Amino acid sequence: MIHIFRALVLLLVSPGLVVANPMNLPDMGSPSDTVMSKEREAQIGRMVLRQLRDAGSIVEDPLVDQYIQDIGHRLAGHAHEGDFRFHFFIVDDGAINAFAMPGGYIGINRGLIEATRNESELAGVLAHEIAHVTQRHISRSIAAGRRTSIAAAATMLAAVILGAVAGGDAAMGAMAMGQSFAIEQQIAFTRANEYEADRVGIGVLATAGFDPEGLPRFFEVLHRRYGMAQANVPEFLRTHPVTSSRIAEGLNRARQMEHPGQIEDSLGYALTRARLRVLASSTPEAARNWFEDELARDEHPREALEYGFALAELRAGRSDGALLTFQRKVEQHPEVVHYHVGLAQAYMATRDLEQALSVYGNALRLFPRNLPLVIHYSEALLAANQPGEAHRVLLDLLNNVPPTPEQIRLIAMAASASGEMAEAHYYMAEFHIVNGNAPLAVNQLYMALAAPDLNSVQQARFEARIQWIMDTVPDELRRELERQTREPSGQARR
Repeated sequence: MIHIFRALVLLLVSPGLVVANPMNLPDMGSPSDTVMSKEREAQIGRMVLRQLRDAGSIVEDPLVDQYIQDIGHRLAGHAHEGDFRFHFFIVDDGAINAFAMPGGYIGINRGLIEATRNESELAGVLAHEIAHVTQRHISRSIAAGRRTSIAAAATMLAAVILGAVAGGDAAMGAMAMGQSFAIEQQIAFTRANEYEADRVGIGVLATAGFDPEGLPRFFEVLHRRYGMAQANVPEFLRTHPVTSSRIAEGLNRARQMEHPGQIEDSLGYALTRARLRVLASSTPEAARNWFEDELARDEHPREALEYGFALAELRAGRSDGALLTFQRKVEQHPEVVHYHVGLAQAYMATRDLEQALSVYGNALRLFPRNLPLVIHYSEALLAANQPGEAHRVLLDLLNNVPPTPEQIRLIAMAASASGEMAEAHYYMAEFHIVNGNAPLAVNQLYMALAAPDLNSVQQARFEARIQWIMDTVPDELRRELERQTREPSGQARR
């Protein structure tokens, strides 16, 4: 597992360490506890994800996020473990890395996606990380490492902070200064888990319809590229040590699996890689030049290259050329959401909001309640000063699709712009609940209760949500929330 996971393991099992936020990092019980509850694992995962999001380290793009969720949940559905609610996200980092966190939170760097040669290799890495979660390696590591000292736990916490600010190399350097025994103990335990995650992950790959050789083949590529070099070795190889015997064992196991044979990559894989390249480029012009060069070489399938080139042109302010490309793409492939969004955004760039909204409306009839489509449509509606309609389509999505933080934040903006302040505060409370911040959620709910023109249905709904939070959080935090929500006179505030 990644250094963040090891740091959290050591942090959680170290006795006497004072934790500032008891909701997000709950009391793990007595030292005799050997397995963490899945709900508490989820609380920790939410905490780390929120910290990564607050640091701007997550790729916040609806189309990219939808792809990684789709492929991740396709794999998780074959993992024979229904007690975890998996969440997949992409870290905005060009380094090659992937990791699983407590509670089914799995992150993958955009650099790793760029390093894969086909979709089965990407799916293989995800399946491997899913196996770490389903095999309870997190809880088992906590049981193995519970004797770790406070000093080692503090060092690991510093490594987490440094890793979030300065990247993996700084975090690894911080860990090197820690107590070597504790670190070696965790690495040794993790190596044993790696082989188990390989075995389970390869089986998941095969049953989900991917090439089961995807995982060992990706390991093989990295092993050949970096070998035993000490410099510039990607974090993924440091936390997932690869040997020739491990690759051979994985290939042998994969060849025993039944699978459909030659497997074609989905268009979504190629479009996601192209989109990530545009998003990560230093300038739109740099991205445009790269795609132009690749198209001139004519060595790769053109579909995704043409999409990336049009997207880069759009971001570079060359909307006319992008408009023509996306018009052609929608005519040729009306089943691809990316092209409808690109066409609508091209119309918006030419200040033709009416035509952009028409494109979105037609697309929604083809793809009802498609999450990235609704989000982009709602942004266009807000730009067109139609917050009421944006609120309506977002509320329909919220009532039918598990919400994302971006989706909730957007509906709060739409409600606020529509003058529905009580609902805006309620949505912001939901935003903080999803991100694991109970105090801010309760505060927003009390602001909703204080809004003018509140009706009885809203009042009952908001009060019920406050009670749900109080019943869910640990006792210590509940007492603190109750104290904070009382007026100086001692009367509970409305």
